[in-house]
Amino acid sequence: MNVTRSALVVLHLQNPPIRYQFFSHFLKPTFPSVFKPRPFSLITPRQTHATPFVNAVASASSSQASNGRDTFFAEENVSWTSLGLSDTISRALSDIGLNRPSLVQASSVPSVMSGKDVVIAAETGSGKTYSYLVPLIDKLRDAQEHSLHAMSDQEVTPTQKVLLILCPNVQLCEQVVKMASSLRRDDGEAIVSVAAICGRQGWPIREPDVIVTTPAALLNYVDLDRTRRMQFMRGVKYVVFDEADMLLCGSFQNKVIRLINLLRFDEKVLSRSKKSVAEFSAKDESSLSSEAAFEGEEELQTEATLEEDDTDKEDDIVDINNEDTSVKQRDWRRVRKTYERSKQYVFVAATLPVNGKKTAGGILKHMFPDAEWICGNYLHCHNPRLEQKWIEVTVDTQVDELIKAVNHSFRSEDLVNAGGIHRTMVFANTVDAVEAVAKILLRSGIECSRYHKNCTLEERAQTLVDFHDKGGVLVCTDAAARGVDIPNVLHVIQADFATSAVDFLHRVGRTARAGQIGLVTSMYTESNRELVDAVRWAEKRGQPVETAFSRKRSFRNKLKKRGTNKVTDSTTNKERALA
Repeated sequence: MNVTRSALVVLHLQNPPIRYQFFSHFLKPTFPSVFKPRPFSLITPRQTHATPFVNAVASASSSQASNGRDTFFAEENVSWTSLGLSDTISRALSDIGLNRPSLVQASSVPSVMSGKDVVIAAETGSGKTYSYLVPLIDKLRDAQEHSLHAMSDQEVTPTQKVLLILCPNVQLCEQVVKMASSLRRDDGEAIVSVAAICGRQGWPIREPDVIVTTPAALLNYVDLDRTRRMQFMRGVKYVVFDEADMLLCGSFQNKVIRLINLLRFDEKVLSRSKKSVAEFSAKDESSLSSEAAFEGEEELQTEATLEEDDTDKEDDIVDINNEDTSVKQRDWRRVRKTYERSKQYVFVAATLPVNGKKTAGGILKHMFPDAEWICGNYLHCHNPRLEQKWIEVTVDTQVDELIKAVNHSFRSEDLVNAGGIHRTMVFANTVDAVEAVAKILLRSGIECSRYHKNCTLEERAQTLVDFHDKGGVLVCTDAAARGVDIPNVLHVIQADFATSAVDFLHRVGRTARAGQIGLVTSMYTESNRELVDAVRWAEKRGQPVETAFSRKRSFRNKLKKRGTNKVTDSTTNKERALA
């Protein structure tokens, strides 16, 4: 063990210290900012747009869970067909073992089937992917059947309706494709054609019914040709943003907002023309490529920005070239806010900040004020099926505690499924930290695999396959905390404590999924203690985790204001409550 620690010290001395790195305090870094300023609060949309889990769909509260009430599945009298789905879809779901909808699915499916814009914000592992896949695929199937009947009477080929699903990474794209392709007819054929277009995969010659892609890959395709862009956008009838909080913020935001503007622009042009898609003439097609149309697109992009003053200024128009063009611009401005909708938008997330107009929830409320919100019972809160274990460590004890926590997975019968396969995920905050943890485990005789951004796409895909089929220990960064649906991961270990509330929720959400139980072991140091106390205080009272963090500043700044040696009465009371 001393050899292991010595090797780690040498490793960190050879490399610049990285904040939040495992064992980074060997080098006595500056005061650690454990939670970066990524504040958010529990979703509180307008009551008229919120759809809570009521008794009709078997709502389950924490108190009900303690009384034996199911916290994952809907009541037994709620079936797929009772939600409005076809017999074809219901049988397809039964064939893959989904005989009963979850609470989230029971609440989401009717809303998606209605054609409204929907925001599905529910805890990880609650069944959100099928919540949108099942109703939208059923709608595509229904449209295809109606098209076949229409073609028997007409020679005109109807326009294909496309379901577009946007995901933040290739792994999630492939996972969604796998889930969509698993829905099959009685003859074994897939109900709809599905394709992932991302990474090295090119655009298919024959467009599938369901396209799963990343924002960058889609823009690379549609930006090559304006006519292609218009044709593609016109065919898209359903749009899903999976991991919406990630797509609407950070590095994805500009690309995603632009795609929304392109889709809306197509809706407004169709509404303005007052013609069906099939009746669009060549003259109309050419007009879509005119400078006026693309100037309209720029106006839409301006409209989508989050400025405090969002009022229309129809009279503030620059006269260009001639009077006719100016009139057209005024006409365009008048239909900006009022137009006939022709696409449906669905946003899905396990964490959805709404505090402030620049958060993901704030953007959605601004751009889609009429969307219907479906909020999970345990969104941002402690899952009653999840047991949490907290271990304070020091430089001298953290290696032993890590090995002890990993070995606990092998020994405990509760953490091994019926097939004798155990799955444990160990999270660290950086790539170097993952490598350091992996070396500790390997030198202690514990086999493990690695998953982080420096691994190739092929290596990551194979690692997930092996972890799924063989189990074992997966040491990873937060790259594996989102969208990676590995069943029966019954132990999650935080070797490094999470750097934000969002990351914390996604990490612990890798276990206790789909109605299963799970264990989370969180290791923390003295510098993390106040933060951990705040998280446990919120958990103890059943409050959202984000109430433990400052709304306008990082937890680090809050501690600086107090002073590292000063403990307030409120914090002392929290510690006493947890004693």
